[in-house]
Amino acid sequence: MSDTVHRLQLPLDKEVLKTLRAGDACLLTGPMYTLRDAGHIRLLAELKEQGSLPYGLSGQTIFYAGPTPPSANRPFGAIGPTTASRMDFAAPALYEAGIVATLGKGRRSEEVKRACVETGSVYFASVGGAAALLAKCIDTAELISYDELGTEALRKITVVDFPVFVGIDCQGNDVYDV
Repeated sequence: MSDTVHRLQLPLDKEVLKTLRAGDACLLTGPMYTLRDAGHIRLLAELKEQGSLPYGLSGQTIFYAGPTPPSANRPFGAIGPTTASRMDFAAPALYEAGIVATLGKGRRSEEVKRACVETGSVYFASVGGAAALLAKCIDTAELISYDELGTEALRKITVVDFPVFVGIDCQGNDVYDV
């Protein structure tokens, strides 16, 4: 863990990811995608059918979030991290297919840790209970697919100085074990 706050530009470069360590504080700026449980089931089915990630998701970051409707002249009134372990069933396959980072809250499985090491990917952790504050970091939002899933739809968002910590680094170190 370092005292430095890493300012990271999305989409993330795997060479930059190699320099991060579990516990490092980061500020993310740029595009990433929101997706939760039901959306992951749909995305995995499309991946299996097509053989590659659809919607330009290769090289991108997925934020496990279900945002609320727009409010206060912002794209969302609130957007907070979902418990990441709920997406552990999908994370290894998505990392293997080209997702470089995921973002949620809480611990991940040993399979996810292994997938981070094998693919050079990272898991970012965010703080739960700060969804209204985190919404202030969202600049734009665009529906991409799965509109019928409501808050679990696939959305492309642009974030500015979105605060996270490295939860699992490319070496498999886990902030929850430190």
